[in-house]
Amino acid sequence: MKIQHKLACAALALALPLYASAGIPGMRGGQHLGITVPNMDEAVRFFVDVIGCEESIKLGAFKFADDWMNVHLNVDPRAEIKRFQMVRCAHGINLEIFEYGAPRQATAPPRNSDVGGHHLAFYVDDMDKAAAYLKSKGVRTLGAPSTFTEGPAAGLTWMYFLSPWGMQLEIVSTPKGMAYEKNSKRLLWDPRFPAK
Repeated sequence: MKIQHKLACAALALALPLYASAGIPGMRGGQHLGITVPNMDEAVRFFVDVIGCEESIKLGAFKFADDWMNVHLNVDPRAEIKRFQMVRCAHGINLEIFEYGAPRQATAPPRNSDVGGHHLAFYVDDMDKAAAYLKSKGVRTLGAPSTFTEGPAAGLTWMYFLSPWGMQLEIVSTPKGMAYEKNSKRLLWDPRFPAK
């Protein structure tokens, strides 16, 4: 099974230019997700000590007297990036964590139902163990794990939880795959089968 999957991944990698040609030239996939947090030290500790990401490069501060911040980052011209740092999350996307100071800065994260709402999901091999682990760390979980039993996502188990500052996160697991995989010509990227 593993050899068949590796051969399929290799074939998809060779075909990637065919799929990518309709979008941004040369696009290979997601490189990082940027998030703004109220406290850099708390956020990095959470992603490293609780989630299991690895610390990476620490970057300095950004502050400009002109309108650079507005032109390049679409924030208030007087906003400043106090600190930012990258963390690597296993075989998934990197996180670029920002601590900003800005006039009229919103301090509550959006809900999923708000425009701009979002969440970040991590794949886990064993949902029950992962849920119990989060609870043992004092993490606020939202309900019990739920499993889709019908439709294209049948086989997907998921559960939302919150970071200490209220960011919405999720754990997902598909140990036997999802129903859509049986008839799909192009599968979603899957961290169970990272590229080498």
